[in-house]
Amino acid sequence: MNARRLLTAVALCGVAAVALARPRAEPNPDRAWRAYADIADSTLPGYQFPFDTCFRAAALAHDVPYTLLLAIARGESDFKPTARSKADAHGVMQILWPTTAKHLGIHRLSELYEPCTNIDAGARYLREMLNRYEGDIHLALAAYNYGPNRIPVGATRIPEGATWYSGYIYRHLDFVLGDTVVTARAGEQLYSKLGRSTLVTFGEPYRAAAFVATLEQRAPGLELDWFREGTGAFAVVLVYADRDAFDASAALLARAGYRLPD
Repeated sequence: MNARRLLTAVALCGVAAVALARPRAEPNPDRAWRAYADIADSTLPGYQFPFDTCFRAAALAHDVPYTLLLAIARGESDFKPTARSKADAHGVMQILWPTTAKHLGIHRLSELYEPCTNIDAGARYLREMLNRYEGDIHLALAAYNYGPNRIPVGATRIPEGATWYSGYIYRHLDFVLGDTVVTARAGEQLYSKLGRSTLVTFGEPYRAAAFVATLEQRAPGLELDWFREGTGAFAVVLVYADRDAFDASAALLARAGYRLPD
C-alpha cells in the first residue's frame, strides 16, 4: 500500500483507533443468533459458493445449518483450501493442527487441505459445540474459536474476543444470506465471479473491523468486508457484482473520504 492510502486509512480510524487494544463486538450477537436459530433450516444462500456439494453433505450428515457452515467458512478462510493462520489452523474451516484435527480423527496435515475433508471436520466440530452448549449458537461459535475449555457451559459472560468473533461470523452470515432468507431457492450468481478490490491491509483484525465500521458510518449503503490473508494480515475488501456496482461503491468511498487508486 502506498503512503497516501495508509495515511487515509489511519485518518479514517480517527479517535476510535485509541480504543483498538481490545476487540469490539457486533451489537447483541447472542440475540441475533437466537433469531437466526428460529429460521436456520429455512435459509438459503444468496450466491453459489465454492464446494457447495461438500457443504450440503456436511450440513446434512451432522445436522448443522447449511448457511451457518458457509458463514464460518467465509469468515475463517473466504473458502480458500490452502488458508493457514498464525495459530496453525488450516483449510476452509481453519481446523487447528494438531489438537483439534486429531480429536476429529485427522492424523495427516495434508488431509486438512482437502476441501470436503476439512468442511466435514468443521461441521463435526461445530455439532460437538452445539451439543455441548445445548444449541446455543453464540456460545458454540465462541468455543469454536476460543476452545471449549475457555467457554463454560451456560455462561452469561464470555471473553470479549469470543463475543467479538461471534459477531464477526454473524456479519459473514448476513452476506451469505443476502436477500434470500426464507426463500424458495438459492441465489444463482457464482460467488467466485464477484469482483474484489483490496482497500487496505492491517496487522490486527480489530483495526480492520474499526476501519470498515468508520467507512460504513460515513457512507450508509456502502458494503465492505474484511478477511484474514496469509498468517497475520487482515485485508479490507470491496466486493462488487459488476462495473456499475463498482462505480457506485467508488463514489460512496469518495464521499467517505477514501479514494480508490486510478
